Amino acid sequence: MTGRPVKEMSFEEALAELEAVVGKLERGDVPLEDSIRLYERGAALKKHCEARLKEAEEKIEAITLGEDGEPAGTQPAEGL
Repeated sequence: MTGRPVKEMSFEEALAELEAVVGKLERGDVPLEDSIRLYERGAALKKHCEARLKEAEEKIEAITLGEDGEPAGTQPAEGL
């Protein structure tokens, strides 16, 4: 764990740390107090990853084709 504020992390950084947290918790060799701290950090990392994914999904656009089959523009993904 880096101790770095979760809000400053990229999706990839947060996901990597979340995977490390889960691994430590799954092994079960962490003292109770540390497990609680890890669980809280993991919950924050999970929330951050979910928010970053939602942001990315909202930015995705679909390419629309004109009558000639050539790209004519884009439209938001939820409009599909």
